[in-house]
Amino acid sequence: MIYLDNSATTPIKQEVYEAMIPYLTTEYGNPSSKYYDLAVNARQAVENAREQVAKLIGAKPEEIIFTSGATESTNMIIKGVADYKKHYEKKGNHIITSKVEHKATINTCKFLNGEIYSNSDATFSLSSEIQKVDRGYEVTFLDVNEYGQVMPEVLEKAVKDTTTIASIIWGNNEIGSLNNIEQLCQICHSKGIVFHTDATQVLGKLDVDVSKIDVEFLSVSAHKVNGPKGIGAVYIKSDDYGLPPFSAFIHGGEQENGMRGSTLAVHDIVGFGKAAEIALRDKEVTLKQYKDLNDKLLRELQSVPNIRILGDLQNRLPGIYSIIIDKKDFNNERFLKKVSKEFALSSGSACTAGQPSHVLQAMGLEEFTNKVLRVSIGATETVENVVNAIIVITTGMMKVSGV
Repeated sequence: MIYLDNSATTPIKQEVYEAMIPYLTTEYGNPSSKYYDLAVNARQAVENAREQVAKLIGAKPEEIIFTSGATESTNMIIKGVADYKKHYEKKGNHIITSKVEHKATINTCKFLNGEIYSNSDATFSLSSEIQKVDRGYEVTFLDVNEYGQVMPEVLEKAVKDTTTIASIIWGNNEIGSLNNIEQLCQICHSKGIVFHTDATQVLGKLDVDVSKIDVEFLSVSAHKVNGPKGIGAVYIKSDDYGLPPFSAFIHGGEQENGMRGSTLAVHDIVGFGKAAEIALRDKEVTLKQYKDLNDKLLRELQSVPNIRILGDLQNRLPGIYSIIIDKKDFNNERFLKKVSKEFALSSGSACTAGQPSHVLQAMGLEEFTNKVLRVSIGATETVENVVNAIIVITTGMMKVSGV
């Protein structure tokens, strides 16, 4: 199979796998225990991984808190900051996000906005007619431009005296468009608002340096950079007094500075650390590979009739392309089933499978939901495989459309 769904997850690297094995077998100590070697070794492994992840994004080790993934990281920050500022600092209850965020951000904000009562209610409708439960928070979902990007003037206009935090995705996981995070962050800081960005898709594809973009909070996952699933981290900017206070997300023990109780998954943390170390070590080569493949994919797609590329063609993530197959009888789900033995492709985000794309809805393209394919390549993919994928998309669709 030619794997072209790297936005959903990436294959784990052999070096990462080998680094994890000891902590699944012989080095099984609990890092929260003390004194004996197994515990000390586990604790040292966790701190080593923390340093590796921190180096990848230009942070300090103490600014990295391990979570189960970017979804938890995003929940942790938005809920934690909103709760602390409202109840402990006695100020602010307004949150700003956009209509094209990942499901983790959209549904966290919808919950705080009183629009979700249980998991079964977590749909992507952004209708203002939904009957709400008053949870004491107000959320503004920003409109986006034709490329799915948040414009600085739109963010600035949405700010209120009660605004406490803004959460804007860095690189869109469906269409690949990039937001100008540095500029959006500066607007928030000029208004006294803290800023969070979901950087899950940009990690390993762009040069991520928190000292340059100056965000307070940033979410990432290991499995998007050839690490294991089920492990992620949140970057929390420190000051002269240490990490800023906010409400704990998981109450329990004192793990992760008391911000996230739970026994640490040492093997996964070690895997994340190793993946981060490799990503930093190979960064220059990887970024060049992405650029070369990206240029090839763009040229091939632009040469094909009946294909429309979504998103900003200039300011975008390398290797992520959502395309509309502009043929009357084309249906993406039927097509994907037909080619599933040979090619791994998707119709959009894995976290929104079975639901209409809220990203397309926000861009005014909801009618094309069943005609969109997402091609997302890894840096080590070959040009030949990319070309083969284009052939399948462009000629194969003729054979399976209407099936």
